[in-house]
Amino acid sequence: MQPFVWVNDDRDLPLAERAFRLLRGRILRCEIEPGAKLKIEALQREHGLSSSPLREALNRLVQESLVKTDERRGFWAAPVTISDLRDVTRMRLLLDCEALKDSIARGDDAWEAGALAAFHQLAKVEARITGPGPLALNAEWSVLHKQFHFALMGACTSPKLLELSSSLFDQAERYRRLSMRWRKEPRNKSAEHKRILDASLSRDAKAAVGLLTDHVSRTAANVEAALSKVSPIR
Repeated sequence: MQPFVWVNDDRDLPLAERAFRLLRGRILRCEIEPGAKLKIEALQREHGLSSSPLREALNRLVQESLVKTDERRGFWAAPVTISDLRDVTRMRLLLDCEALKDSIARGDDAWEAGALAAFHQLAKVEARITGPGPLALNAEWSVLHKQFHFALMGACTSPKLLELSSSLFDQAERYRRLSMRWRKEPRNKSAEHKRILDASLSRDAKAAVGLLTDHVSRTAANVEAALSKVSPIR
């Protein structure tokens, strides 16, 4: 599973991997605006990297649907659209629900302990964050949020399914973070997470999948409502 990359202390990594993590993190955090041109020369100056690792990183990001490219225009950050958000959500529901069902059926004591620990870590961060702004814009919360969801799916026996789910989760994260510019209403995600966790640990796959579906769908609806206020996004 590809984790979020919020920290750039990766000096011991190969240059191409450093470039990939750096650009990926900036795109997911919306520091690089959707649709922004990614000029190799400008990226070289900004990050002190040569063109070869940058091109390799950008091509990897194309495969993750976070960057677009063609021979005429070069590279640019993938745009955000309502239709793409709906497509990402549809695919997430197909894959994540299947992964959760498989995980509930096959999870052992270690899986249960991992899910409980992931929820506990997320809850501790939520209790500690008292400043202004949505939780989803806190870097630590974002990392632990993903870890919680994938701890629940951690006993799934299909690595490819989890890999695809991880990529889609990150694409959805970019939409969530962007929508926070216009969406201010609070939401008690912790209670939703706890209900999904309890149903999963009770081995009630039907209830857990239903709760996960509602959770993901509600997030997508909130994001779409926020983005619909921005005229260029359709």
